[in-house]
Amino acid sequence: MTRLGYQIPNFTYPDVGDADIFGNVIAQAKAAEAAGFDRVFVMDHFYQLPGIGAPSEPMFECYTVLSALAQHTDEVRLSALVTGNTYRHPTLLAKTITALDHVSGGRATLGIGAGWFELEHTSLGYEFGTFTDRFEKLEESLQIIIPMLRGEAVTLDGKHYQVIEAVNSPAPLSRIPIMIGGTGEKKTLRMVAQYADESNLSTGPIEEIPRKLDVLAAHCERLGRDRSEIKVTKLQMVLVAPTMEEAEADLKAVAGAKGWNDEVIEMAKAILIYGDADTVGEKLQACMDTGIDGMTINLPGNGHNTDRIGLLGEIALAATSA
Repeated sequence: MTRLGYQIPNFTYPDVGDADIFGNVIAQAKAAEAAGFDRVFVMDHFYQLPGIGAPSEPMFECYTVLSALAQHTDEVRLSALVTGNTYRHPTLLAKTITALDHVSGGRATLGIGAGWFELEHTSLGYEFGTFTDRFEKLEESLQIIIPMLRGEAVTLDGKHYQVIEAVNSPAPLSRIPIMIGGTGEKKTLRMVAQYADESNLSTGPIEEIPRKLDVLAAHCERLGRDRSEIKVTKLQMVLVAPTMEEAEADLKAVAGAKGWNDEVIEMAKAILIYGDADTVGEKLQACMDTGIDGMTINLPGNGHNTDRIGLLGEIALAATSA
């Protein structure tokens, strides 16, 4: 399970041209592994997300990137946080995650969610559908993908997907963990209880975590699932530097690359866990104290500076080991 994950959510870096972006991504993944992170994640999006950047900013297709990062890392597990179910047919996703497992020597994790970014779907031609449609599709996908990853031939005549004796060969090298991302109490956490090994609470304040854990426990009890089998993590957005002055300088540098004005900079400070090592460490510890099993952390403002990844590792390892 993820005790401490590092997510790469941003590909717009100060003074880094398009041809050099992936080299920086490799450096981040290697720095995260060296700093003690046990998983490296990238987002499964084709446009940059609101709050991080504009749709026109660089974004890489995640499974191509993860397969390439497998050749530059040795031990960290690799995953999307999280795969948008609406972007790939479930049989294709089963084959894709299996290929990632092979090229990484057994280090793949399937992180998956229902999909939510309507602009991306509309612009690029993916069917968005209703909220209900997307969650129905996610559940049918899980009913196809999980058996395929476990070596079973799958037949499903569903509302959204139909497969007949779908076979996945070769089988994955490892038992690929299933992680469902999201915080919805009626649908998402119920599917976690029914299908997943891990839950990632990707949004929302840490004050809501205890209630989410109670809701998950209730779903597990109703479904006859042992709650202790499921590990729960939280996604946190961070900007950390050795001093507050350096944190401020880092944020201003990425703001310049993205064209943010002062108002957007202040909004970013409100969203991020922001500041020096002591400040950030206290807030990460508070997150762990809610009862979760681990964290996945990103550095959207200064992850391109790999020294900051090393610093984050020191702080986050202390919080998750306490």
